[in-house]
Amino acid sequence: MQTIIFDVDDTLYNQLQPFRKAFEQYFGHLLHIPVEQFYIASRKYSDEVFTSTMSQQEQQLYRLTAACHDFGISLDENTARQFQKTYEEEQQKITLFPEIRQLFEQLLQQNKQLGILTNGPFEHQMRKIQQLQLTKWIPKEHIFISGSIGHVKPSACAFEFVEHKLHLQKTHTLYIGDSYENDIIGAKQVGWQAIWFNHRQKAQPNAPFHPDKTFTSPQVLLAYFTEKEQL
Repeated sequence: MQTIIFDVDDTLYNQLQPFRKAFEQYFGHLLHIPVEQFYIASRKYSDEVFTSTMSQQEQQLYRLTAACHDFGISLDENTARQFQKTYEEEQQKITLFPEIRQLFEQLLQQNKQLGILTNGPFEHQMRKIQQLQLTKWIPKEHIFISGSIGHVKPSACAFEFVEHKLHLQKTHTLYIGDSYENDIIGAKQVGWQAIWFNHRQKAQPNAPFHPDKTFTSPQVLLAYFTEKEQL
């Protein structure tokens, strides 16, 4: 494998961590609510409206309000806005999974070409990329954000855009991401290999495309590449 492209959110770092901080501040008294399941629900609703005509702020309020409805939580608009503000502040403190940092170092030593393909508004995603210091390993011209390239995962156009820009060979390209629909289906439909980083341990959906490998922790993901290097 010559080129390895990564997703960002909940693949390179634990997206639940900043979400948990906001949840504890506003809903911490609701001890019966499983935070991770609430977070997964909010991500589901976020994916539902990502390509809609809603503004970014409307999408943020929708995903939180819809998740609250699922769990029987009463939520007013002001609290929803404050929750989002706290969540964004906590996102400014995110750090890479330590194993991902090790993996980047290892792959660079192997002369692999690395890249990023992520969904989201350009400035919003770039703040995360800067906070994670990803340009230590990945050149800026290898970072592709849906808000700037005009194509959104899982559309084949998003993957083909990267393919064209980096002159990739399909059979020598691997994509790693946590979202089955956006990342696995998106990559496999254009002929790339794909690893499902399923650390949330979600059930695999019934889909026409399947990952080449599935890993449920950053430790196991790192071990896989380490073992491959030693063979």
